[in-house]
Amino acid sequence: MASLNVGNLGEYLREQRRSAQLSLRQLADAAGVSNPYLSQIERGLRKPSAEVLQQVAKALRISAETLYVRAGILDERQQDELETRAVILADPSINERQKSVLLQIYASFRKENGVDDEPGAGAPFNADGSAADTA
Repeated sequence: MASLNVGNLGEYLREQRRSAQLSLRQLADAAGVSNPYLSQIERGLRKPSAEVLQQVAKALRISAETLYVRAGILDERQQDELETRAVILADPSINERQKSVLLQIYASFRKENGVDDEPGAGAPFNADGSAADTA
């Protein structure tokens, strides 16, 4: 696992919060975290868990995977794979069986092209795209 770069993460979160025109308190409330805790994350003083990052991403309506990469929890190669899987899983126009088949085809193409890891291997996520319990 890469080391956490919480300063860079905090700056990025502050930029995203301001772009969304949210106050620190509004974002903290929407993400279900305390105002002081979120302030410490933005200032690079705290290392948030994947679960907290997921909550913040949802409140900001941005990709949780982007925050995981910024925090050093996930590398960019894993982010690309997870975003592809997330798009398939989130598509309301196809049923669960079709999603499963698409994910199997995607995995077989990756394997055929020399990517020997399984989809999501080493990533802190469940099959549904939610953060896995890493404790």
